Amino acid sequence: MAADTPAPYTGFDRMLIGGEWQAGSSGKVHTDSDPYTGEALTEITLADASDVDRAYRAARDAQRDWAAKPAAERAAVLNRAAAIMADRESEISDWLSREAGAVKPRIAMETGICQAITLRSASRTFLEMRTVPSDTPGKENRVYRKPAGVVGVISPWNFPLFLSNRSVAPALAVGNAVVLKPAEDTPVTGGLMLAKIYEEAGLPPGVLNVLIGKGREIGDPLVEHDIPRVISFTGSTAVGKGISAKAGLKTLALELGGNGPLVVLDDADLERAVPTAVFGSYFHQGQVCMATNRVIVDGSLHDEFVERFVAQARGLRAGDPRDEKTQLGPVINDKQRDAVQEKVSRAVEQGGRLLLSGDPEGPAGRVLPPHVLTGGQDIATAAEEVFGPVATIIRAEDEEDALRLANDTEYGLSSGVFTRDLERGVRFAQRVEAGMTHVNDTTVHDDVNAAFGGEKASGLGRFGGHWVFDEFTTEHWISVQPAPRELPM
Repeated sequence: MAADTPAPYTGFDRMLIGGEWQAGSSGKVHTDSDPYTGEALTEITLADASDVDRAYRAARDAQRDWAAKPAAERAAVLNRAAAIMADRESEISDWLSREAGAVKPRIAMETGICQAITLRSASRTFLEMRTVPSDTPGKENRVYRKPAGVVGVISPWNFPLFLSNRSVAPALAVGNAVVLKPAEDTPVTGGLMLAKIYEEAGLPPGVLNVLIGKGREIGDPLVEHDIPRVISFTGSTAVGKGISAKAGLKTLALELGGNGPLVVLDDADLERAVPTAVFGSYFHQGQVCMATNRVIVDGSLHDEFVERFVAQARGLRAGDPRDEKTQLGPVINDKQRDAVQEKVSRAVEQGGRLLLSGDPEGPAGRVLPPHVLTGGQDIATAAEEVFGPVATIIRAEDEEDALRLANDTEYGLSSGVFTRDLERGVRFAQRVEAGMTHVNDTTVHDDVNAAFGGEKASGLGRFGGHWVFDEFTTEHWISVQPAPRELPM
């Protein structure tokens, strides 16, 4: 080990509650494993409802002092955390490869945007006060922005480090305390690694707590508890609807499922559109909520597009994520692999044409090669979110038909359109029912300034840019009347 390389973190068999690294109280042991090899990475005794209560109470007690600290002091902790992420990038990357099955380019994207959101958060620790005019002579109205209090964060396994930290870092920056529950498949990169980083950065005990547990056992206590004022959740629409029904009077920030359409209009440049569609469909094995689930192509370009797309998809290399040449690694677990294959089988039964496929490979049998189908809007791989390396190409009659197809879904997360006429693309984008639409760009976006979030069944609220700081704060209206005034009674 080089002299300037920090010693690797240890102790990933415990979770952080109230500043203490400890085992969960359930007595049930969870094995965290490598999705490619099946190798056990660590074993963790899981949390139960009593741990949820202890974590929230510790967060509440610590939050008051954290919020009272000068903005510069909070910023310093976040800046140190970002520096630690940079210093430990190799260690973090290794864990993302082994625990999330991520390939090299995908890892670089995640570590980069994770550091970026931490630095952005460090620049937003000062909470502004604004004044509002009054129609009462001499009266002054002040609106103070303050932290919400305690934030509960439930994050997924597909981009574990970033999708946890995009809520954790802004919430901490503005003076909140956090209780984080990462996904069971990625407990280290989704939570415990962040806890180590912020602890090393000097975050006071209790301000960040991380619980490792099964959603069906601690999910309801996390969202129903009366201490958190905000619940931030990234995951499936079905679970998001359950959270909405159970959370009570709390602010909800929910980024849910997607069925991203990428529309290729009749004047699109296929030299740009095809590789972008391939990237959007297969980046991180398609395990991205903003993935290009459907490629909707104008009939005049459809056949040529399909030919080019299949040729490029066939050339992608699937295998060991540690290999520099690998472009597609494993899907996260057996359940996910089986669900992807089941959707493909149903799509074929429903009339879809399977142009490219293959059997699972790798030591654990979870490496799926790229799949390509053509068919209508109603086949399973087009109508449902696949979350795997599968692309469905749909023929559209014209621009209006393409718009109809793009919007004919319960989801509205990310979308894209390709055209040589940028203003035509913008006009089209404005009619798409989605939280994000990209003109001549991929539906998978890596801009930390973007407003990640959706319409319809894809969620509530926005993550990213300045919007996320609004989600984790509240406003307090204070009126000041310097001189006595006559009251109307």
